[in-house]
Amino acid sequence: MNRMVTFAFAATVFPMSLAAADVDLDQLRETMSKYKDVKVALAEGYISPDNHCVSAEGEGLPAELGAMGIHFIQPALLQITATTPRVDGNSTYTDWMQPSILIYEPQADGSLELVAVENLVFEAAWNASGNGERPVLNGRNWDHMADDPATSGDEAHGFMPHYDQHVWLFRDNPMGALMPFNPNVTCEHHKM
Repeated sequence: MNRMVTFAFAATVFPMSLAAADVDLDQLRETMSKYKDVKVALAEGYISPDNHCVSAEGEGLPAELGAMGIHFIQPALLQITATTPRVDGNSTYTDWMQPSILIYEPQADGSLELVAVENLVFEAAWNASGNGERPVLNGRNWDHMADDPATSGDEAHGFMPHYDQHVWLFRDNPMGALMPFNPNVTCEHHKM
């Protein structure tokens, strides 16, 4: 299976399941606005372990898909148990009013702009906790991410197989507020 097929599958909208959760995006945007100041995120335990800015092109996908940005994770919410060879954890956490990941876009002046939030649950932990279906947000199944060793990229971004869901709160996404990549986000100003 090539990467484009993998991405297209991950972005497919599936029928709503019984485990569906609805979130008012305007309320979520208001609640998350405090994290526009990255210092607030850092003070609350969010970290960027590798300072990596995720772009579609960097993941071997078409550049026109755009980027995600730099992910600041909350290790306690993800219940991280290992970082090598891949990040693993026990997270089944799905509370959108305190998401486990904040996503920032690097700016030309060196600052970071909050563009999205994300939640992530590890597939093994999710299944072990008795969940039979993947999580759902506003009628959309979360993306299933697992590395395909047959490709040069890393479809799971260094993590063990997991389900994740992005919500573009502070940057319009022409592909949809719940899609993984955003053509209106770039990593061009990222400095390692």
